[in-house]
Amino acid sequence: MSVAALIVAAGRGSRAGQGIPKQYQPLLGQTVLARTLAAFVAHPRIDRTIVVIHPDDRALYDATLASLPAATSAVLPCVHGGDTRQDSVRSGLEALAELGPEIVLIHDAARPFASADLIDRAIAAAKEWVAAVPGIPVTDTIKVIDDRSRVLSTPDRASLRAVQTPQAFRFPNLLDAHRRAAAARLHAFTDDGALAEWAGLPVHVFEGDSGNIKLTHPADFAEAERRMKGETMTYVTRLGTGFDVHAFGDGDHVWLGGVSVPHDRGVVAHSDGDVILHALTDAVLGALADGDIGTHFPPSDPQWRGASSDRFLAHAVGLVRERGGIVDHLDATLLCERPKLGPHREAMRNRIAEIAGLRLDQVSLKATTTERLGFTGRSEGIAAQAAATIRLPEVSA
Repeated sequence: MSVAALIVAAGRGSRAGQGIPKQYQPLLGQTVLARTLAAFVAHPRIDRTIVVIHPDDRALYDATLASLPAATSAVLPCVHGGDTRQDSVRSGLEALAELGPEIVLIHDAARPFASADLIDRAIAAAKEWVAAVPGIPVTDTIKVIDDRSRVLSTPDRASLRAVQTPQAFRFPNLLDAHRRAAAARLHAFTDDGALAEWAGLPVHVFEGDSGNIKLTHPADFAEAERRMKGETMTYVTRLGTGFDVHAFGDGDHVWLGGVSVPHDRGVVAHSDGDVILHALTDAVLGALADGDIGTHFPPSDPQWRGASSDRFLAHAVGLVRERGGIVDHLDATLLCERPKLGPHREAMRNRIAEIAGLRLDQVSLKATTTERLGFTGRSEGIAAQAAATIRLPEVSA
């Protein structure tokens, strides 16, 4: 069966930094796209390859193709993508329609480590199943949340798969599905497997490859180069501290550690006034040397009025992971006469662990009074101090 590969390279990839799309950024002397293309062009079972690019990237693409002399005859003229990934894939499929391949593999340009074995499995899956996607088992616990970041459910991870590319399809079936979606003015499908599901095609999952990573953030590039050099990632440990205070005001509860605690007072605050989450957020940001909570969520911005503070901590932890880092431990101490922490401690620890994606044993909560001294001793307000330990990839000077 004839096989075509369609490489999607029309995205802007702004999260990767450096000002140019990530697929054109260098990876040990070659662009990411060059490495991705080389894997497909060199595969003996792929007949032709087409690349979908952004119209503004023509010079970058031409330079990439020129660096691969062996690819010139195997790669069809590139086509321009659309406003969405789905539009870009459809443009590539329409360009392939004249050739009429029996199987098409859709692959993201930012995955330069697709192995020959993975490509073989993709082709075999398309022959057997019509529509198939590579997937790897999920090792983290996954939470389904609402718009306030509250947990709605915890799916059984044994039935979950993290989906990759290349995704493999019988060409006529996928082209028809794309045309039907375009006619229905549906353009939000982020992968072709989801579009095939919408079109009624049974989609099967075949064995993916944990090494087939997608390059998104600067830390991904650093790790990819280390991997290609055979180097081991080394980390530096950092400690950050945080402190927050709010005066008591009218109300019947206070938010502490992501939990609503009944109380005869509320707090005066721009957001929900959760001193524990605010202090933890500042501790994580401090370990990153990336400002404080006010830098990222200015109190002058009305969009944060009454905001749930779990969003602040999740953002800070997300910044650690974007830089390839690891959060090791979060520790907070509540300073007040009332309310008492004890009855709510475990609920708060569980909630903080959920927000930060940590195990329960990585979250510590304590409480103390100030022996009736100061504003907390006079029950005029409530405070918290916190510490966060993180590890970041070591960067050479």
